[in-house]
Amino acid sequence: MLALDCSGNQQIGTDTEVTRAKTAIKQFAGALQTELKTAMKASGPVAAIGICNARAKPITEQVSEQFGMQLSRVSLKSRNPDNAPNDWQTAVLQDFEAKRLAGNDVIQLAWSETVSVDDSQEFRFMKAIPTGEICLRCHGTELAPDVSRILADLYPQDLATGYSEGDIRGAFVVTRKLPN
Repeated sequence: MLALDCSGNQQIGTDTEVTRAKTAIKQFAGALQTELKTAMKASGPVAAIGICNARAKPITEQVSEQFGMQLSRVSLKSRNPDNAPNDWQTAVLQDFEAKRLAGNDVIQLAWSETVSVDDSQEFRFMKAIPTGEICLRCHGTELAPDVSRILADLYPQDLATGYSEGDIRGAFVVTRKLPN
């Protein structure tokens, strides 16, 4: 059963799964941001790109295992093709973008539902990732030549540039098979 929360986003009847998803995302984002900020401060954006390339997946796996759910990031403009959204994620990202254009605060954009998948129930949650000022050094419209080079080397199919502050860079995704 679906309900709407106060911002018009779909949400399941229980808040337990949403709370767990938000907690997992906060832990993942905090761990990755800490490492990115440390690298950025020590050696600049090229080092931060290396950290993101090497550490995002292990941190994601660790948090996913800890919380018993699948955590990932997706974007309509993916840097890594592994982070391309599927059909339902694309629809949510497009809805987030429409809400942003209508004046909604990107930080508040979240969505959830429970659906039947292969004879079981699956909880799905997405939270928009806003583009902050610091993000623009690797995701903005004007990148330093060394940043462009490392991105081309690590991510030859990179689409994750051209953002402005306040844009939706993508979303965190949490899915979890619910017990029957």
